[in-house]
Formats: sequence, structure tokens, C-alpha cells
Amino acid sequence: MPDLYFITMIKQSDIQNIFFLGVGGIGMSALARYFHHCGYAVAGYDRTPSDLTHELEQEGICVTFEDDPSSFILHFSSFNPQHTLVVRTPAVPEDSALYTYLREQNYDIRKRAEVLGLVTRQMKALCVAGTHGKTTTSTMLAHLLYQSEIGTNAFLGGISVNYGTNLLLQKDSNVVVIEADEYDRSFHHLTPYMSIVTAVDPDHLDIYGTPEAYREAFAHYTSLITGALVMKHGIDLQPRLKKGVQCYTYGVEANGERVEANAPDFYADNIQVTKGQIYFDFHTPTEVLKELKLGVPVWVNIENAVAAMSVAWLNGVKADELRRGIASFKGVHRRFNIHINTPKLAYIDDYAHHPQEIATAIDSIRKLYPERRLIGVFQPHLYTRTRDFAPEFAQVLGTLDECVLLPIYPARELPIPGVTSQMLITANGEGKEAKVVEKQDLIDELKRRIANSPTPVVILTVGAGDIDRLVPQITKALKK
Repeated sequence: MPDLYFITMIKQSDIQNIFFLGVGGIGMSALARYFHHCGYAVAGYDRTPSDLTHELEQEGICVTFEDDPSSFILHFSSFNPQHTLVVRTPAVPEDSALYTYLREQNYDIRKRAEVLGLVTRQMKALCVAGTHGKTTTSTMLAHLLYQSEIGTNAFLGGISVNYGTNLLLQKDSNVVVIEADEYDRSFHHLTPYMSIVTAVDPDHLDIYGTPEAYREAFAHYTSLITGALVMKHGIDLQPRLKKGVQCYTYGVEANGERVEANAPDFYADNIQVTKGQIYFDFHTPTEVLKELKLGVPVWVNIENAVAAMSVAWLNGVKADELRRGIASFKGVHRRFNIHINTPKLAYIDDYAHHPQEIATAIDSIRKLYPERRLIGVFQPHLYTRTRDFAPEFAQVLGTLDECVLLPIYPARELPIPGVTSQMLITANGEGKEAKVVEKQDLIDELKRRIANSPTPVVILTVGAGDIDRLVPQITKALKK
């Protein structure tokens, strides 16, 4: 079993059980699976059942959906304070009845980030941070390493399509890939050996207050790195590296234009789009890999691939392993997944929930389907994010041909007066239609819009709330 002594008030030898508050979260479930694999008795609470909680139950992890201390006492009588570590996520509110009970009973309660930080100190941690692209880039990196002679463990922020899980384990590897979450400064608990930073566009202003404070958090994060930083070329970040830590940049050079004096250390050029596939050359400081095929042919994935391959290359993954790995990468669940692709209709679902992420998804679709009408469905995530970025959301949604909005998904937040999805609707130009509909009315609304379209259509659903639970219904209905 991994040594937990340094993060707990309980002696490591006394810990027998680990209880997860919010076990159905993508990051929490990976940790739960890990400690279950290590031999601990693992259980957890989540607000509602989901495919992920069902999978955990199938793997032998007991999950309760009752926010009720009496239910906890009944079902988990052996989970006493002397032998139980509790791991929590901020998604579980402070006034949760179960959380309140565990505090009052003096359980040792730790944030998920604290526990994940311990993992980074026990293994050679390759972390991926940034406002956008963390999940795809970290999953790519994990796949490249897992398929190589080096191997890896990985705690992923999404479900890998290649492996059908968010946790990879290879007992002979001392490498671990981890998605470094900046929310609530969680990534400050990590100790990365190497880290990618993909972007520092301000987000989570309910926590940070200002864009400057947000970027300062990333600057502090870079001071925790012990080996090397690989950051996107040109982002607004002043690294604060320890002595001896290397700094590299990466990027994508479009249209063959490159300034030799200011080139990234790693970059892609000679990008070719042929019969729905993307090929590019990958430049390292010492070699060039020609005509790599991108496994998921989405334009933004070129940049993600360069970032992932850079760190894999720095850790000794060979050229032929990089070539095979990036071609065989199948993507991440809810990261630009194409569910329908016919001459008259395409349906794509993506996790995008920040204005820049939505803009990137729209740009990729315009490149893939330049002649089609684009109808976007957006479920805003959090009242604070909707309030703080309302002008930016309105601007990017205005680039759609048509826009459908769902009510705001609150997650951990209470409503804010005057903050609704309706505030994101602006005058989007002649012929464009934007409106807010309830989830139960969405499919009929989409059918109506498709029927009225004079040209082939692309439907795009985006959001980080529970819109993903509608995807199977939408896919089934649109296929008819």
C-alpha cells in the first residue's frame, strides 16, 4: 500500500478504509480506483447515480447516494475515525449533512489535491496544467508513454477512449501522468517532475478575483517543478523556476511561416489535411519526425499532440513509438466526439465551457465542415463564470449560425439574482436565431431547426454540466 503517513493525522499503519465525498467526479473516481487497487476498503458518496458510479460499483466500490449520516452509520459501520481517511472534493458543499457529520466526528478529511500531491512525491510526476486542453493533452501523453518501453501510470480528467477508463496502472513503471487542476489552487499541492502549461486565459474568477491573481497562481505552480517546464509559446506567463529546471516552449507554425530567431523548441509544421486526415512534421531540438498521422483529426489536437510528444520525447520515448502512439490515439470521452457524420448531418459533442474553448471548437468545425450550417447548443456552467464572462460568451456564441441555450448548470453554486442563460443572448445578426429551452424540449427544438435548414447541418453540444447525459438521446433521435 502507498505510504499515506505524511498527509494524515492517522498513522499509515492504522488506515484501513478510504471514503470519498463526491466519488462520482472524474478525478475522485480515479483516486478511488487507485486505492481500491492498492487494497484499501474504498467507498464513497455522490449526489446522483451516473455511468461512472455504476462502473465503480461494478468494480467493488460501494457508493451511497444518501446525504444522510444515519445511512452512513448503517452501511459503513467499520469506517470509524480511527481507521478511515476521508477525501473530499469542493463539489460537495460545506453544508452537506454527511460532510458536517464527518467533521463533527473528527474524521481526518483531506482535499483530493492533497492526496494526489502525495502521489506526485512517490513517483516521477508528469503534470499537465492550463486553462484549456489539459485532459486531451494528458491523455495523449499517457497513451504515448503507456505504449512505449517506458510505460506509465495515469490519473486522467476524462475517460480515455483507448482504454475505457480514467486510471492507468503499470506496476513496473515509476512514472505517473496527472492532470493539474488550477481550481481552488489545487495544483499547488503537486510536485511535478515535468509539467506542460497549455494556456493561462483567466478562469475561476470566483476564486481568484482578478486575471492577474489567476496568472500568479500559475507562476507559483511553476516554482514547484523539479525537472522541466514545457509551456505554450507566447502565453502570458512568467515562469518562476528553481535553479537547474529547464524551460522549453512548443507551438504550431501555420502556413509555413516561422521566425527562426524566435521559434519554439518543439513545433509542428508542414500540416496537411487529406481525405479527412491530418498529417504534420514534428520538430524537436535535435530531430524531425516527418508526416505524423494525427489519430483524432481535429485541428486543435495538433497543438495538444505537440505538447504531449514534447514531454514524451524528453522522457525517452523513441521516434517510432511517438509515430505509432499519436496515430493510434483515439481521443477522450466528451472531447470533440463525432457521434453522427453523414453528408446531410453531423453531430459533435464537446466539454468546452470557457469562451476560448468554445471558440476553438467552433473553429475546428468550420475547418472540417466549411459549407455547413452550424447549430450550437450550450449549457453554461456555474453562475459566477456566466456572470464574469457574459460578454465573451455572447461574442463567441454569436459566431454560430444558430444558438440554443440550456439553463445554467449550478454545480456547487447557489443562484445569483439576474444571472441566467438569457443574458448571453444578443442580437446575432440577420437570419440567426438564439433562444433558451429546457432540457426536455431540446430534441424537438433541434429537429425543427434541422428540418428548416436549407443546407446540411452540424449540431454541436457543449458544456461541463449534465448536458452529456442528453448525448445518447440526441444521437438516437437525430439518427432517425
